[in-house]
Amino acid sequence: MTNLIEERVAMARAGTNPYAIGRMASGWLVIGDHQVLPGYCLLLADPVVESLNALDEAARIRYSLDTILIGDALMTITGAFRINYLTLGNLEPALHTHIVPRYLSEPEDKRRDNALWVYDRASWRASDPQGQDRAFIEKMRAALIA
Repeated sequence: MTNLIEERVAMARAGTNPYAIGRMASGWLVIGDHQVLPGYCLLLADPVVESLNALDEAARIRYSLDTILIGDALMTITGAFRINYLTLGNLEPALHTHIVPRYLSEPEDKRRDNALWVYDRASWRASDPQGQDRAFIEKMRAALIA
């Protein structure tokens, strides 16, 4: 049985993942299905592995560097003051990292904690890769994929 990360990577490879921004050296950069905060993205490892510990040293370095490069691009494109990186793998047991821009405009009590946990899911905006989020996706592609 496959998990959501495996399904999304297969779709990205086939060119059918609507959330795919592009291929990085270590995997696929995708916009989150929902935007807890503007610019929320994920890096999905390709090939799919269970965890960072399953990679050899060179692949670990490449995945980590890609994650940081995405954060750098997010800071430039979104004006975020900080980037949070979360690599969990508990719910979906495949290597992926949540990359979350943080903003000074956030309420301080929320800004000091994990955005994925402190913002009510009902308030998350559904991503719209062909509409509202298209300009953001194109900027990220230009910064990282081109």
